[in-house]
Amino acid sequence: MIFQTYLRPVGLLLCLGLSFACGEETDDTLYDLVIRNGWVHDGTGAPPYYGQLLINGEKIAKIDRDTARMYRATKVIDANGKVVSPGFIDSHAHGDPLKTPEFKNFLAMGVTTIFLGQDGSSPNTPAIRPWMDTVDRLHPGVNIGMSVGHGTLRMISGVAYDRQPTEEGLSRMESLLADALEEGCFGLSTGLEYNPGYLAGEVELRRLAQVVGKKGGMIMSHVRNEDDDQIESSLQELLAQGEYCPVHVSHIKIVYAKGSDRARDILSILNRARAAGMKVSADLYPYEASYTGIGLLFPEWAKPPATYETVVRERKSELEEHLRNRVNARNGPEATLLGSGPYKGKTLAEVAEELRKPFERVLVEDIGPSGASAAYFVMDETVMKEFLKDDYVNVCSDGSPTSNHPRGHGTFAKIIEAYVVKDTLLSLPQAIHKMTALAASNLGIRDRGQIKVGYFADLLVFDPTKVKANASYEEAAQLASGFDWVVINGRVAKEAEEFTSPGQGRILRKSVPTEK
Repeated sequence: MIFQTYLRPVGLLLCLGLSFACGEETDDTLYDLVIRNGWVHDGTGAPPYYGQLLINGEKIAKIDRDTARMYRATKVIDANGKVVSPGFIDSHAHGDPLKTPEFKNFLAMGVTTIFLGQDGSSPNTPAIRPWMDTVDRLHPGVNIGMSVGHGTLRMISGVAYDRQPTEEGLSRMESLLADALEEGCFGLSTGLEYNPGYLAGEVELRRLAQVVGKKGGMIMSHVRNEDDDQIESSLQELLAQGEYCPVHVSHIKIVYAKGSDRARDILSILNRARAAGMKVSADLYPYEASYTGIGLLFPEWAKPPATYETVVRERKSELEEHLRNRVNARNGPEATLLGSGPYKGKTLAEVAEELRKPFERVLVEDIGPSGASAAYFVMDETVMKEFLKDDYVNVCSDGSPTSNHPRGHGTFAKIIEAYVVKDTLLSLPQAIHKMTALAASNLGIRDRGQIKVGYFADLLVFDPTKVKANASYEEAAQLASGFDWVVINGRVAKEAEEFTSPGQGRILRKSVPTEK
């Protein structure tokens, strides 16, 4: 039983303001916040202990395993035997804090820090510091770390869609990347399956990796191809960059593969790289459907810099054949659920039947490569579970406040509900570790993700048996439930179903090591 470890009498609660000390110590400090009577999971994966946390300002000032000792505090939260853990860290998230700074979808599932700038796309500005300052002034609901996008660098630098950038173009990309890392970005993100990222070659990627390494950053990559017959070569491409800096596989998956043996094959590639001295990690979301733009189905030659109208006019039959083969190889039109555009909520098969035309003609004539996003049911849960158990794989959502995939509102709650309480694939300490300290370690965050004196007080109070991921593919925007208290930077951000305003988050800025 999930709570068997936690059963312990709470004892008599004394009223706020009464000051006395058990034993020889006396502490007359007036703390800003005390969380009492909780089973503390510190994020390391160690067994929980019964205790209380004392917070002053933004940080954890003291941890006391003697719950009978009383302290003076401006605010007291009685955990009443529930779990107290670090706030969850979402290593791969999406969203625009200038449009939806509240980020209630993340707060509701216990996430206190998210990382944006993913898949090669970040704010379209040559200097990211002013953008960060603007976000800080908006008081976002969660902490936000940033990566600079490789595709964005290509567009800002003028390299754009060049397959072989000039030396001048590469130098501009390197300079822009170095500036972004100096301004606080944690690293570079690549989206090599997307435009213009897929145009990059080995020389370009290695040169950028060298800049990342010199600035103490990391590369997070949506690798070039996640299909079963291409995933190994795609990982090797990323590991070549790992010669210069830490590398991280975004939302690791194998499209079409089945069985735990195949997952272990892929993990062994990463393990061999670690044995050779590389720092390699990965994250994943616990769903069998991916979600991205419908352009994923279209060939390179039908996307910019090509003009789509010209492609349709001159190569329509060839395009239709490509799409027919591509979709059928991805489990057919029934496995593509449109999440945006005029046919939102319908499968490609349903739209084809409604319009009375083959699905490939629907894609060409009615949707196009930029006309929708969709969920693609192309993954095997057994493979995902094997990845989830790996010691170097942390949890991410790859979701946003506005995406039409349940991962954006349910991921972290689902880990607890489905894989701790129901399935018992993970113990609660293991699951919390993968959503806190492991994510912090993989990302290079040094002062969050653990319950430890001196760390920022990003904290949760919850009963694991009450946590629910309410989002579904049909109703993707349903907030998770069960997280009673969410504390960010020492202040309450969510209590029960109420969210505080303004938000308690901020932009996190990575410090760059001094070059010797």
